[in-house]
Amino acid sequence: MPSKFLQAFSPLIRITPEVKPPTRRVSLREKLGWTLLVMIIYIIMSNIPLYGIPHSPHAPDVFYSIRVVLASSRGTLTELGIGPIVTAGLLMQVLVGSRMIDIDLSDPEDRALFTGVQKVLAILLTMVQAVMYIASGAYGRIAFNTAVLIFFQLLFAGIIIILMDEMIQKGWGIGSGVSIFIIAGVADRIMWNAFSPFSIPNGDGYAYGAVIAFFQAVGNAWNTGKWNELISILNRGKNLPDMTGVITTIILFIVIVYIETCRIEIPVAYSRFRGIRGTYPIRLMYVSVIPVIFAQAFYAIILFTSQLTWRRWGDSENAFLRLIVDILGRYEITEEGIVKPTTGLAYYLSPPRGIQAVIEDPVRAVTYMVLFLILCVIFGVLWVEVSGMAPADIAKQLVQAGLQVPGFRSSERILERIFKRYIPPVTIFSGILIGLLAVFADFLGALGTGVGILLFVDILYQYYQLILREQLAELHPAVRAFLGLE
Repeated sequence: MPSKFLQAFSPLIRITPEVKPPTRRVSLREKLGWTLLVMIIYIIMSNIPLYGIPHSPHAPDVFYSIRVVLASSRGTLTELGIGPIVTAGLLMQVLVGSRMIDIDLSDPEDRALFTGVQKVLAILLTMVQAVMYIASGAYGRIAFNTAVLIFFQLLFAGIIIILMDEMIQKGWGIGSGVSIFIIAGVADRIMWNAFSPFSIPNGDGYAYGAVIAFFQAVGNAWNTGKWNELISILNRGKNLPDMTGVITTIILFIVIVYIETCRIEIPVAYSRFRGIRGTYPIRLMYVSVIPVIFAQAFYAIILFTSQLTWRRWGDSENAFLRLIVDILGRYEITEEGIVKPTTGLAYYLSPPRGIQAVIEDPVRAVTYMVLFLILCVIFGVLWVEVSGMAPADIAKQLVQAGLQVPGFRSSERILERIFKRYIPPVTIFSGILIGLLAVFADFLGALGTGVGILLFVDILYQYYQLILREQLAELHPAVRAFLGLE
């Protein structure tokens, strides 16, 4: 029986909007069409400004450092992005992983209740985050009726995003809506940082885009003969994208694709049919990018809370309130409207982007890296336990499929002991590995941020595998159950 905590959400689950799963088999072409439609709708929403907010080019951007991961766009209907969905998932997985709630995720009814509660939490978190965002002063001083109008815009947009994600996951599309939204956001950020032809005030005189700026610098050096000036364009500073970031992005793409192909293969065979053998692959990136998403969601909560306390009590005469602000962090607003942490926990939870920033404060860089790696490992271990990827879960799946490791009996206990030799170490190592890739990419100024590039490549690789599985299932319908598509 599920815990009373989950059962208490049943009345709310019944009144929340729901996307029905398909009652027929959806073809690959149709799934691709629905997936593309969801992406287009999200991009359109990302370009529709919220009605009623002041249109100031220098308005402070509260979520600037984590917008890529949240797939959000400043001042638009996707202001909150996938933040509520990811945070709800994080909370539910922590509750299940810590055994604070009792639920059997292998039971269809319990799993349905789990996903229903997660959706309700996502809607409630959308409301909470919308209120906190408005209360933090992100849109400046606005009238109460305007604040109510903005709240309902964010709420309805958030519900649409949640339903689009649910539609994709229930079989109308491929993968998940969260993945689609992240891909769209990262691709847009990379293209803008690389090829934007527009210049910015107080910049270096070249275009904002790193590639365009580089060729402008080459042309200028050709005319003036000052080729040494090209060195400065490789590391521009001032939070501007540069060719160092472009090169880092390309190298990171190659490294991630290579790591995705690395795996440990455990030989398996059918216990009933002799001579039929195969392998069970354990990927080097066993936990994929899930720990990175959860770590960034955790950071987002802390950063947002610190910004809220700084705005409300930064100048308070109360010594206790000032102490809280000092611990959580103080900020400054740049001329471009970016809110930058300067002290406290928020400062050390924000990555120093670019080589120059790392050299200026190596203590901050090391602290950020250590904390980020610890979180990646913790969330990686939790994810394995609650997502059916633990040794016991894999052993159960293999026994049910009639498989065994050659030389050992087909027993769940024996298979679990075998997989315990590999899965826990690989889980910890993969958490550290993806954390290091993300951190060093940020330190070198990768376009779209290190976490964004990591998510982008990993999600694209997963979609490549999903499409191959769908194609195989269409050619050979009998293997649909084996591929987990039933």
